[in-house]
Amino acid sequence: MSTGEYMDSGRDDISQFYLSHLGGQWSEKLVVECPFCRSRGVAPGKLVVFLNRESFFYGYFRCLNRCVAGGFALWFAQLAAIPLAEVPGYDHTRWENRIYLKYAGDNINEEIQSYQNRSSGAIDDYFGQRSISTAARRELQVGYNGRYLVYPYIQEDGNCYSARCVHPENSSDFFWHGNEKFTRPPYCLFNVQDIARCENGALFLCEKEESLLALKQLGFPGVAVADHNLFEELNPELFAYIKTLFIFVANSPESIKSARKFASRVGYKARIVSWPPQAPNNYTLVKLAADSGENFSGEVGAMIRKASSFSPFRPPAQEFRLFRQGIARQGEESYRKMASGFSLLDRAIGGIHGINVIGGGPKVGKSTFVIQIASEMSRCKIPVLYYDFENGRQKIYQRTLSRLARMDLAEMIAGGCEPGGADEFAKACGVLEKMLFYWRIVNDRKITPELMKKHIEFIRHETRSDYTVVVIDSLHKLPFKEFAEKRVGIDAWLRQMESIRDDLQVSFLVISELSRGEGGAYDDLPHLGVFKGSGDIEYSADNAMVLFPEPEGTGSTPGDRGNRLHLVASREHSPGIVADYRLDFPYWSFVEKRAE
Repeated sequence: MSTGEYMDSGRDDISQFYLSHLGGQWSEKLVVECPFCRSRGVAPGKLVVFLNRESFFYGYFRCLNRCVAGGFALWFAQLAAIPLAEVPGYDHTRWENRIYLKYAGDNINEEIQSYQNRSSGAIDDYFGQRSISTAARRELQVGYNGRYLVYPYIQEDGNCYSARCVHPENSSDFFWHGNEKFTRPPYCLFNVQDIARCENGALFLCEKEESLLALKQLGFPGVAVADHNLFEELNPELFAYIKTLFIFVANSPESIKSARKFASRVGYKARIVSWPPQAPNNYTLVKLAADSGENFSGEVGAMIRKASSFSPFRPPAQEFRLFRQGIARQGEESYRKMASGFSLLDRAIGGIHGINVIGGGPKVGKSTFVIQIASEMSRCKIPVLYYDFENGRQKIYQRTLSRLARMDLAEMIAGGCEPGGADEFAKACGVLEKMLFYWRIVNDRKITPELMKKHIEFIRHETRSDYTVVVIDSLHKLPFKEFAEKRVGIDAWLRQMESIRDDLQVSFLVISELSRGEGGAYDDLPHLGVFKGSGDIEYSADNAMVLFPEPEGTGSTPGDRGNRLHLVASREHSPGIVADYRLDFPYWSFVEKRAE
């Protein structure tokens, strides 16, 4: 039997439960004689049970006479004196762990009853214009004290300890009557009993009692708060056993913001009902009911069907659109500009994208190598954040200016006094000054991932750029005060870099120390295991590289020094030798050449 045939035959658990106790033939909308009307002194009416499994209200029942409050299967079992263990989905531990509130003090039940009996023709007209029947008002025991509408906040124990009294023509004119304790969360939920009635099902959470009345007129279950500001104090655990929570608020920025904040606390089960684009500002369900008349049910139904869940994931259509945009971006000039300035390196790794870790022993020129890349990228108007814990910004600027002007430090201090030197020096200074708009050096040793994100957002906004490069010099000098072991701290930082890379389209250049080999030397052949203090580099790095001295390049003069860059691991590219880099002494730069 196919799934569809199984469902149509009424053999799913919930359908079978209702059919076994009510009789009749399975239908998406089962209609039978209400078994509760007679016992409540009401002429027999019809009970409707919704059995469409694709509906959020699958298993919801309601009496068209409103002899009992509607709800889902567990509530039906309680009304019909059926053992709860027979109800599909019953979990006794839920009932044991349910939040039970304490009630104390005198109730105002008799006053509420008297207010119900005082409703006038004017009040009937008031609600009639809003398509709300007397039966719906009576279900929620709404009354009138001669001037104010009285909304009783009946608690789970069936008693009322407080009521909100609202002027019918001016909702800002209101006051609370009764015990003040019951005017604040968790007690100030209007019609709170519907939460228990809707366990394992769907429920509405509304702003304003009138909005809930409008939904009750249509037969929906729900609760309400008096004002959207109360969402902030509402405990999401109250709705722990609700499968789907629809949130319906006024069409105002403040109400929608409050709803979103609360939905983020509730999680995936929350679905905010959005207003159509043409809806007026501050529009409410009651106003919609008054304006749409007989079409009200259809209007609300359309809004409910379009309600989207508060999901931690993007909608599939948006996800696909962003994927296509990502492919398109890789063909744009701004993406291609993410180059190191070393042609052989860019060819080996496809430019500076993702997390790139560069390891090397002490004094091999790691910082000089990365400073050259960072400064050249900023020269190409790519924003670069350089987190330096090694050299200090003055030394970084001096080395960069030395490379740009082709002068050593002594010449720069002298102002470039060699023939033509002053002009070259001034030109290089002008270039460096322009670069600093895109290149920000940070020496703060209290850097955190949150602060780093703020820096990224600032420089991206300042430079109006889609991309950012973050340089870390070095990984082992990042602050780890929250971790007892440095290795744990390093791995935690790598996890943060992965998140920043993915969320903010950021590329990283990260300098790492190497572990010593046998005898304390740094002469092991380059491989992933030579990185010091982190087993996570092999998982986090998009490209892992090692700058390794050439045996023949350890000459007696600085100009003879050479390094060979090895790509030891990559997600997208083949490992191997990248190129050789000769130190261009004394100008603090490297010259790239093909490895022989």
